Amino acid sequence: MSDPRNFALIPARSGSKRAPGKNVRLLAGKPLIAHTILAAKNSSVFEEVLVSTDSDDYMGIATQFGAKKTQLRPAELASDSSPDIDWVKHAILELIPNAQESDRLCILRPTSPLRSGKTIASAIKLFANTPWASSLRALQPVSEHPGKMWRVDESNLANSYLDQAGRQIPTHSVATQSLERLFVQNASLEITTVGSVNDTNSIAGDAVLAFSMPEFEGLDVNTELDFQFLEFLIETRKVRLPK
Repeated sequence: MSDPRNFALIPARSGSKRAPGKNVRLLAGKPLIAHTILAAKNSSVFEEVLVSTDSDDYMGIATQFGAKKTQLRPAELASDSSPDIDWVKHAILELIPNAQESDRLCILRPTSPLRSGKTIASAIKLFANTPWASSLRALQPVSEHPGKMWRVDESNLANSYLDQAGRQIPTHSVATQSLERLFVQNASLEITTVGSVNDTNSIAGDAVLAFSMPEFEGLDVNTELDFQFLEFLIETRKVRLPK
């Protein structure tokens, strides 16, 4: 069996509702998707950079910046309710000839344009050197802890989201820094293997390896306000887009 190959998979459907056309919206003079394609290529770890899209226009833009021209994603896999696993499986079948079980798939969403090639390469290396992991996922500490969350019923009665049984002091009445440290996934980077996808029918698989993104590299832009915030960060030189 040959050595595992690394493939970048960039999903870029055209039907975004929160920010229409977001994946090709200009950011610092380039379409948003271009920043992710260039970061993937600059990482120097991928056999090919593949884009899964339902749009000829998006594919044309992607190939201008170095992605391989690929077959378009079927419309039924490009709705806002389509689960990720469906387009990932389509990509394996249609975009990766002779896919091997050990081949690695790195999902890089265009909405995280600050993610660098150096970070991508570090994540691939960590995953390759962690044999127990069936996937890797970018995580960050939660900004709003579930210990401070509430359910509210039709009568406006609020009940603690977490079960408080057995606690002397309920979680909503203690300092947040005293609560268990929890993490939330961001959309910037996920890695799995062809074999794990086939065996578990999921991207996560059975054992997820946590990966922390440097500072703002996990920033996800999906709304008009997100774009305005990112543009502000760039203009004020709080962040830099990867070269």
